[in-house]
Parts: sequence; structure tokens; C-alpha cells
Amino acid sequence: MGDPYLLLWLEAPLQSWGHDSRFGRRDSLDFPTKSGVLGLLACALGAGGAQTEWLARWADKDLQVLAYTPRDSRGAARPRLPLLCDFHMVGSGYDDQNPWQNLLIPKKSDGGKAVGGGTKITYRYYVQDMAFAVLLQGTAADIADAAQALQDPVWDLYLGRKSCPPTEFIYQGVFPDAKAARDAAEALATDRQRACSFRVAQGEQEGNTVIRLNDVPLQFGHQKRYRDRLVTIFDQRGEV
Repeated sequence: MGDPYLLLWLEAPLQSWGHDSRFGRRDSLDFPTKSGVLGLLACALGAGGAQTEWLARWADKDLQVLAYTPRDSRGAARPRLPLLCDFHMVGSGYDDQNPWQNLLIPKKSDGGKAVGGGTKITYRYYVQDMAFAVLLQGTAADIADAAQALQDPVWDLYLGRKSCPPTEFIYQGVFPDAKAARDAAEALATDRQRACSFRVAQGEQEGNTVIRLNDVPLQFGHQKRYRDRLVTIFDQRGEV
């Protein structure tokens, strides 16, 4: 028997899953990244720092995502809403002569004053009104630890950004294989009046959209490191 699967249900009015962001523009992918999911588990476990050994155990494990939108009057998946763009003023209104307030003003990497002053506008993007079933494979020991932590998290859990708290319990069970986890996800989606909009499978499969993501974390902390993986995206007509 292979390694078990953890079923996570990620639902909220807004979510944000950054994959190619810069300071001034915080993009979001249309679905949760592997780095985002493992970051969520790290929060639940209270695991800070680099976590290289822990991340190495997850790096080659399977990750599947089922994306759900609310059902329309015919029971089909409603069209997905476009990404919401918000903007924030960063560093505005602080006194640079106050040592504490000065820490909140953006600066260059060498600590000098930012080009054009310390007040910056950042654009931030959010996924709207989506629910994602995440099927994460792991060793039996790691899955058991994660399951316990998600039910009694050390740190607050959020869906990609601290302004995106979940509106449903994230932990939805441990299953012996991917099919059992998918069946449980479909039952939960039916109960929540949601229909599958698309799904994401790990690896390259023919006849579908394949993209490369730099979202497999090798090291967290101040010096983050990632590696690539290929994923295949199926629309709602694809077999689930």
C-alpha cells in the first residue's frame, strides 16, 4: 500500500497564492501552490526556520487540487470570477526620526532610503469565492502529525495571506489513496453546493494544459529556496 493522502478544504471569500511576486505587485495563481500548502502546514505545526529536512520529505510527494465554484440554477459550475486587485499604501505617515516607526518605512537592501521616498503603492491580487480540495500525499508519520496540527494549530491559519482566513474547517480527513480522498472531496462539494470548475494534477499528461511552477520549497526562512515541477490542468469536462 502506498503513502496516505491528507484532504484539505480551502474555502474563503478571498485567497491569494503567490508564485511570481515582487514587492510592488503581489500576484496570485488560480489555485493553491505546493509551497503555500506546506507553508500552511508549517503554521499549524509551529515550524519556523529553514525546515530543510521536513520539506525534503514532502518534495516528491503527490499534490492534487480540485477547484470548485458555486453551482448555478442548473447545478453546473458558475464561471470563475476574475482576480480581485487591491492596492495598499506601504510606509505612509511614519516618522523617520522615530526609531520604531522608521522600521516600517521601506528601504533599499543596504538600509538606505528607497528610491522616490519611503511611501510605496503595492498591488495585491486575490482569488474570489473559490473552494479548493487539496489532496496531499505524505509518509504516514508526517500525515498524522499534520492532521493533528490542523485540528489544534500552533499559529493562525490563513489561505495564502493573513487577510484571508478560512471559512470552513481545513482538515477533512486522512485517506489510504487519492481516489478515496477525491470521493470525499466530491461529497463535501455537493454538500457545500459547489461544482468542479477545474482540477490540477501533478506531472505532465497529454492533451491538456501543462505549466511549470517554481513552487516546491526546499528551504523556508530568510533564505528561501524552491525547485520546479510540472502540473497539468484539466477543465470541468476532464475526468475527476
